[in-house]
Amino acid sequence: MSHNWTEVIVGGAVLACAVAFGVYASQSTGLSQNSAGYELGASFRSLEGVGVGTDVRLAGVKIGTVTNVALNPDTYRADTTFSVADGILVPDDSAIVISSEGLLGGNFVEVMPGGSPFFFEPGDEIEDTQGAVSLISLLVKFVAGDGSE
Repeated sequence: MSHNWTEVIVGGAVLACAVAFGVYASQSTGLSQNSAGYELGASFRSLEGVGVGTDVRLAGVKIGTVTNVALNPDTYRADTTFSVADGILVPDDSAIVISSEGLLGGNFVEVMPGGSPFFFEPGDEIEDTQGAVSLISLLVKFVAGDGSE
């Protein structure tokens, strides 16, 4: 049985590229848990367009990612856990909002910092939340009119 060394080398190169692509994809989508940071929680009425791996931003800069989303069967709200990078201190009177990147863009979690001199500790829950606004429901209200003139 003879071996064609060209085929072996090309096969090895293809395998190495596939492994490199897999590592890159897992790091860029937030699937790897190598990033240092601390966890915070929040509960939203609507979490439309947000899932695990969604960016958490402060002033437009990514400071973390959403790490867990679950429906609370008692309150029917979306309980969310997200990580914040070490060194980023979030004031304890901050709000957290589901924002959109534009009309056709995706949603992300935005931290609206407050002015408190005290900061959230790891594991704390942010109480001041605003869920996602459905563009379809806004258009329906606009087209149908709200009846107040």
